[in-house]
Amino acid sequence: MFSQEPAKGKLLIAEPSILNDSSFNRSVILLSEHNDEGSIGFIINKPSTYTLGDLIPEIESDLTIYNGGPVSKENLYFMHRIPDLIPDSLEIANGIYWGGNFDVVQELLLANSIDKKDIRFFLGYSGWSKDQLQDELETTSWVVIENDYNNIFNVSEKSFWKDQLMKFGGEYRIWANAPENPSLN
Repeated sequence: MFSQEPAKGKLLIAEPSILNDSSFNRSVILLSEHNDEGSIGFIINKPSTYTLGDLIPEIESDLTIYNGGPVSKENLYFMHRIPDLIPDSLEIANGIYWGGNFDVVQELLLANSIDKKDIRFFLGYSGWSKDQLQDELETTSWVVIENDYNNIFNVSEKSFWKDQLMKFGGEYRIWANAPENPSLN
C-alpha cells in the first residue's frame, strides 16, 4: 500500500470501504493535529447548506460553512492562510493555520478584508482518540498522502475525492467513477 504515516498537515483520503459511513463517505480530511494523544482534522470537501451569515447574521457573509466532522457539530472552527492578519493562529503546515483571534476575524470580514480563498469555516471536526486512527488505517479506512497543494482552499470540493482516487490508479479508478449512491443507479 502507498499510504504514508499520519502527521499534522497531511491529508486523509477515505477508502471506498467506508462508503456506507455517512460522516466520512468520499471525504478528504486535513489533519490539523496528530500526536500520542490522538488526532484532529477537518473534512475539507463537504460544504454544508449554511453560510457564515446564516450562523452569525451580524457578519453578513456568504462564505460557505463546511461539515468538518461528526464531533462538536455545534461549534464553529476555521482554518486560514493569513496569520499576519489573524493573531494567535496555530500553524498546521505549508502555510495553513488553524484558529486564532475570532474577534479580529469578525472585524476583517466586516471590512471585506479576507478573501474567501484564504479562509474556510467548519461546523464540527473529525477526531480520533489515541491509536484509533492507526486502527482505522490498518483496516483500510483511509489513505494518508502529503498535502502538496499550494492552496487547499482552491480545490474543487465536488471532485477532490475522485481526483485523488484517480491518481491512485488500479481498482481505485473504478471506485472513483462509481455513483455516490449505487442504489440509485
